[in-house]
Amino acid sequence: MTITLPAHINDVKGFLADDEAHALHEYALSVAERGPVLEVGSYCGKSTIYLGLACQQKNSVVYAVDHHVGSEEHQLGEMFHDPDLYDAGEGRFDTFKDFRRNIRLAGLDDTVVPIVATSEVSARHWHTPLAMVFIDGGHSLDAALCDYRCWAGKIITGGILAIHDLFPAPEEGGQAPYAIYKMALASGLFEPIARVNTLGLLRRV
Repeated sequence: MTITLPAHINDVKGFLADDEAHALHEYALSVAERGPVLEVGSYCGKSTIYLGLACQQKNSVVYAVDHHVGSEEHQLGEMFHDPDLYDAGEGRFDTFKDFRRNIRLAGLDDTVVPIVATSEVSARHWHTPLAMVFIDGGHSLDAALCDYRCWAGKIITGGILAIHDLFPAPEEGGQAPYAIYKMALASGLFEPIARVNTLGLLRRV
């Protein structure tokens, strides 16, 4: 499926492979007529753009949940720290300015609803059923479990749960996303439908 991408897409910072991004778009497109999409962990908006383009086509919306101060691995001195995203004046990592710019340039201001907060706070009084949830937030076990417990139960029957950075072997990467993927399967609430690179896709039964 051909996607008309914004001209700046290759300049958007992020860790999403092209095949994963296209899969997110494809599955969002398949369910967006049934309800909104929600992602946890927007960073600078690359995944948000792919999800947003699908939702825009179906007159739906993407709720983009991210506190925008970076996960553990983005902080000063850590492996994935990007000095360009560090606000020295505030003394903290901050991706929200880049995120807003990228969403605006993609023409998605009327499709993407930023929620600048943690999963726990965002989900506290959440009642809207979701057609798709994409989890790509903090990769500590506590953070991944929180994201899963906050949002998995809010997915409609037939909806999609997507989880990024699945590494079955510990030497390949962190295990927290894979742990919640296995938890989703063990719950009996989800069935696997696809694996694309490190992206796992499940359907709510």
